[in-house]
Amino acid sequence: MRVLITGGLGFIGSHVAEYYASRDADVTILDNLSRANQYNLPDKTSLYNLNHLKSNYVNIQFVKGDIRETGDLFEAAKDAEVIFHLASQVAVTSSIKNPRLDFEINALGTFNVLETARKSSTAPIVIYASSNKVYGLNVNKIPVEEKETRYSFASEDFREGIPEDLSIDLCEHTPYGCSKLAGDLYVQDYASVYGLKTGVFRMSCIYGERQFGVEDQGWLAWFTIATVMEKPITIYGDGKQVRDILHVSDLVRVYDAFVRSRHLKSGLFNVGGGLQNTLSLLEALDLIEKYANKKATLSFEEPRLGDQKVYISNIEKARYLLDWRPKIGVNEGLERLVYWVHTNKELFDW
Repeated sequence: MRVLITGGLGFIGSHVAEYYASRDADVTILDNLSRANQYNLPDKTSLYNLNHLKSNYVNIQFVKGDIRETGDLFEAAKDAEVIFHLASQVAVTSSIKNPRLDFEINALGTFNVLETARKSSTAPIVIYASSNKVYGLNVNKIPVEEKETRYSFASEDFREGIPEDLSIDLCEHTPYGCSKLAGDLYVQDYASVYGLKTGVFRMSCIYGERQFGVEDQGWLAWFTIATVMEKPITIYGDGKQVRDILHVSDLVRVYDAFVRSRHLKSGLFNVGGGLQNTLSLLEALDLIEKYANKKATLSFEEPRLGDQKVYISNIEKARYLLDWRPKIGVNEGLERLVYWVHTNKELFDW
């Protein structure tokens, strides 16, 4: 198999690259190495995943390029049988500060990927990393009840979480939610209009090793890094917000299940840990403190624009159509993340 991964040196992309390289696929990574600069991180964080992959696999080719440049994409994708489109602007706060850049990367960049696939002689499968933010504040219209350490959905209709048919209309999204939704819809349309096989995965909280989380993005990894490295943590809101969390290895497995599916021409899936793998921010910190054997330093601020009090993915569709379910539970996943941060402290001395 010949695989192209846009954003392949990012957290999720590097795990996708490793998965397929370990199975003897020919893997090409297209990445512009912009994350460190975008989040004021040291350059070594951008190179860490590249060095890890290149030192372990000979069948990975790295191409420095940008999804906003059609020439870069066309050259990298010329033989690809599968394109994992994972390059994106990933922070809500950054999209508010610079909506044009957010649009150019997430909406225009996705359009460029689709046009590249449409014009390719190999008719590649396209996997798109979408977001739960496409549902906007419609999620917050669902009644919630407050408990000691968390909020939960009060409506029985959402007992298993948010399904794929929750409305995306008539609500605020933030620029990030809009740009991801634009890409999401384009990917679906290119399947129906042009016959591409496309999979759209609206992701909840993905976490795991090799994730350089910061306050604006990758909150679970950021909480872990900050606790281990004794950095202050700001919680926006009361900390009872709930998310379902999914270890990155389980995400890669559901991607692969769709790629290998014979019966699906296209697909739209909510993917996360589901009801069995949920944590509030406060509950997550309790577990991180337990495994790190350290106490986090906390302060509290007002909630941020676009935040959802509860988001839990209903993953029944992926279970039914792809025979997939998460394998790594909350405790195992967080213990592994804490261990990775603890054994790589030199990466986090910033």
